[in-house]
Amino acid sequence: MRTILVTGGAGFIGSNFVRMVLEEHPDTRVVNLDKLTYAGNLENLESYRDHPNHIFVKGDICDGALVESLISNYKVDALINFAAESHVDRSLEEPGIFIETNVKGTLTLLKVALEKKLERFVQISTDEVYGSLGPEGKFTETTPLSPNSPYSASKASADMLVQAFGHSWGLRYNITRCSNNYGPYQFPEKMIPLMIHNALKDKPLPVYGDGMHIRDWLYVYDHCTAVWKVLTEAQPGQVYNIGGNNEKHNLDVVRLILKALGKPESLITFVKDRPGHDRRYAIDSSRIMAELNWRPSVSFEEGLSRTIRWYLDHSEWLNHVVSGQYQEYYKRMYSNR
Repeated sequence: MRTILVTGGAGFIGSNFVRMVLEEHPDTRVVNLDKLTYAGNLENLESYRDHPNHIFVKGDICDGALVESLISNYKVDALINFAAESHVDRSLEEPGIFIETNVKGTLTLLKVALEKKLERFVQISTDEVYGSLGPEGKFTETTPLSPNSPYSASKASADMLVQAFGHSWGLRYNITRCSNNYGPYQFPEKMIPLMIHNALKDKPLPVYGDGMHIRDWLYVYDHCTAVWKVLTEAQPGQVYNIGGNNEKHNLDVVRLILKALGKPESLITFVKDRPGHDRRYAIDSSRIMAELNWRPSVSFEEGLSRTIRWYLDHSEWLNHVVSGQYQEYYKRMYSNR
């Protein structure tokens, strides 16, 4: 049986990946390491708490001794690093936290992975490391890195460390850079769940600037299947962009949400743009499609419909997250373990 260490496995993308692996790959054991900061939520994995192939450990990726013990004790074969501070707005307020987790944490993982001779280290990165696009063109794997926020700068730094460990010491690595994810279990600081939550409460929907910023939207399940493809089929040392081929203006996405919920567009409130807000992102995914035969399976319209339905059906989860009650889940479920 393959054993993988998934860091950040209680967060939005990480928990979706853990669920996908446990459901679709029964020959794989998942050791799930998460610090359970504000965005890490064990309620995301409630039905898998006692799954025989799922081992959850609360801890920090900056704790090298802990990471080393997990790799040794569970005979880990590969590490997939989802752990990250990931919200641009928060990075503008408190950039130091992003350096601590995204740079120092990744360095800690790399040192242990090299020492333990792991078969693969997969770094989950972002299209934001490329900076901002004009009205034409798309990011490719050879686009120069040009990060414009403390968040994206910290992720670009981590990417460079991963590549340096591969070049200097032969670490078997891959890097994936995805476009904007959306779907179930996303913390409502991000645009789509924030807009859904506010619309349901008839609260103003804050839209930065003129709302004409463009993002390429990727349904989270499709991101997870792409990462699995990279982990199991890619040659080491390769970088793969993962996009959904769904470029949308932010304002258009907000309008679609309002329409689906039967709410008026008068709820839209334009607010002052954030500093250095990148105008457009677009991902060229042709490499992973050609080399690993991956394709997004969900259109944006279908994915958005599924996402809205999920939040409507999981109002208790959403209320717990918004109120902070979800942070009590770990204490309640794991206090005696």
